[in-house]
Amino acid sequence: MKFLSSIFSVVVVCFWSAVVPANAQANVTQFHNHDSRDGLYVDSAFTQSAAANLTRDLNFDGTIVGNVYAQPLYIEGGPGGSAMVIAVTLSNNVYALDAVDGSIIWQRNAGPPVSAADLCNPKFDSVGIIGTPIVDLASRALFLDAMTTPDGGETIKHLILSLNVDTGDINPGWPVDVEATASYNGINFTPEVQQQRPALGIVSNILYVGYGSMRDGCVYHGWLVGVPIDNPASVMAWASATDTGRWGGAIWGVGGIASDGKNPFVTTGNTFPRPGSSPLPWTGGEAVIRFQPGPIFTGDPSDYWVPTNWRTLDNNDADLGSCGPLLVDVPGATPSHLIVAMGKDRKAYLVNRDDLGGISQPITSAQVGNAAILQAPVTYRTEQDTYVAFHAEGANLSAFRITAANPPAIVTAWSMSQNGRGSPFVTSTDGTSNMVVWLVGADAGGDQRLHGFDGETGSVVFAGGGPNELMQGTHRFNAGIAARGRIYIANDNKVYAFAVPATTPTPTPSITPTPTITPTPSITPTPTPRPTPTPRPRPNPPARPTPQR
Repeated sequence: MKFLSSIFSVVVVCFWSAVVPANAQANVTQFHNHDSRDGLYVDSAFTQSAAANLTRDLNFDGTIVGNVYAQPLYIEGGPGGSAMVIAVTLSNNVYALDAVDGSIIWQRNAGPPVSAADLCNPKFDSVGIIGTPIVDLASRALFLDAMTTPDGGETIKHLILSLNVDTGDINPGWPVDVEATASYNGINFTPEVQQQRPALGIVSNILYVGYGSMRDGCVYHGWLVGVPIDNPASVMAWASATDTGRWGGAIWGVGGIASDGKNPFVTTGNTFPRPGSSPLPWTGGEAVIRFQPGPIFTGDPSDYWVPTNWRTLDNNDADLGSCGPLLVDVPGATPSHLIVAMGKDRKAYLVNRDDLGGISQPITSAQVGNAAILQAPVTYRTEQDTYVAFHAEGANLSAFRITAANPPAIVTAWSMSQNGRGSPFVTSTDGTSNMVVWLVGADAGGDQRLHGFDGETGSVVFAGGGPNELMQGTHRFNAGIAARGRIYIANDNKVYAFAVPATTPTPTPSITPTPTITPTPSITPTPTPRPTPTPRPRPNPPARPTPQR
């Protein structure tokens, strides 16, 4: 029997090795899968015919506690070799679920969330973990920001945590108290007025966390906080609109921190007071900004781009920063290294990633949406063209092509009516074929279902399924992920799993693009020592209309 058992084991191992390449993994460590925020998942299971027959796995439990606005993550090689789905909630709950059956492997609470009554005009109640976390596979660490209070609202903190992704234990040296460590240009971080919605990023072993506002309530700034993974006590930070009595310039788009592998990129929103025709200078809002490691903003025009009508965007609350930057390479185009920026003004802008250009005209721009664009876009390349797909606010799912020309142009590809407020993601069998753009009909006006569309034509591939595929508790900005022939979507109190037909071959791991840019050398300023903070009264919201976030 022992001999037969050994033979059986060898056969199983050989069969598995023939199906899955040695050490192959399909980890989803961050928002939209890659540093560029492309949202592309290469998975050979997702042929269009298989995608059309997607069904929900009713044996997948996925029960969690709390409302969800963050994308889930997928990490292989967990306890006992299990693959895990990571989900976080506004209740400050963090879960690692078994990727096969949805049972809980471990869970941790990051502290009591903060009641809306103790904050400055929040959209949520209560407020805990909003932004999508990130995993550093080398250290097996999960990083996230939690808003919490230890004493029922008297003390409010933003804590940046590092958890062991396999156990949920807090790693030594963490958490980082942002208020106690972050300052810039004489301004200290005020936790009760800052919201952490943008996805976290890691560039060259530095964790970057962006902060915006709670629906423009109170006096806030856009913050980018950098925490070295190996030395969390050494925090650096940058804040917008700190030098002229202005404020605002939030980093709030759900896509968060994008990267070319060497530099972090962000987009920022509107600033206050509204300058109108006043000659007040630009102070960091309505911009695409490239940072040197730290973060350090050089102020050189090559490291930022601002539309020439930035004052009008400010006056109209037409944030450029509502999506986050999307890094796109277009072979054959001049320039070919691009950033796509979108915003509430319904436009798409192409800028040169190698030389952003300061306050200037973009390479090109076009009105591409029929409503404000707040959800994070995606990009993918077929054998013929480079596409960007996006979902306008509660309206159409659309795509445009970026031409391989000098200069590149924006050309409409397709548009399909699809209500809801989800952010799209894309599957492909090999990186250029069988493109399916997926979208959740999320939030108000949506049908609470997953939909799939042909990436080249926009034609319907998956129409939402039947009664079993109906989800509950979907929210604005929600995006799913694809891994090993499955799609996972995290919603209020539950993670849902969908699977292609079981006869489909085991998928190949996702391809990580190679960084293409060399940063512009710059002088590194000496960080200014932080002054000792003094007690301050809770800020009051200014008397003005509340824009929608």
